Amino acid sequence: MPRPRPSDDLRPETSDLGPVPEANRPGHHPDVEQDKPTGPPPRPRGSIPRTTRWDFRFDRTMTLPALLVGVTPGSTGVEIGEDDLTIRFGRWSLHTPLANVAETAVTGPYSWIKVAGPPHLSRSDSGITFATSTAGGACIHFHDRVPAALPVGLLRHEAATVTVADPEGFVAELDAAVRRARR
Repeated sequence: MPRPRPSDDLRPETSDLGPVPEANRPGHHPDVEQDKPTGPPPRPRGSIPRTTRWDFRFDRTMTLPALLVGVTPGSTGVEIGEDDLTIRFGRWSLHTPLANVAETAVTGPYSWIKVAGPPHLSRSDSGITFATSTAGGACIHFHDRVPAALPVGLLRHEAATVTVADPEGFVAELDAAVRRARR
């Protein structure tokens, strides 16, 4: 008895149970993928979202100018969440989704006069500097400008510089968080 050709086995028009429906024939592709996940896996009940906190580095020479404007170690910090970035600097703050972070870089050192006291604005790139150290920090560029210096978002910035204690570690963690958020 001759063996059936493979093409005959792959495209049966009928079976012992009757005709094969069109949607079940080989080569048919459904409109919606049924068994493929569409997002990240669900978080286990009771789990805590991943957030890392980065403290500012405080130079001794910067402590008094910072204190005069309400900036202390307890009122400063940068938090990298699963979906967002938050910078607190005394009464000033900046909040943006991680998807808005375009690039980061380690920068510095800085001149004392350009960073002491309240946040400083950059005329060259409309950036804002939150600084408590002249040693160096990290510069974060954004896709879309973000408010930080003035209430109600009248002034928006395309970059922010922060003088965290570990700029290299901060840049590495922020870059990794941005990649995770874009998945």
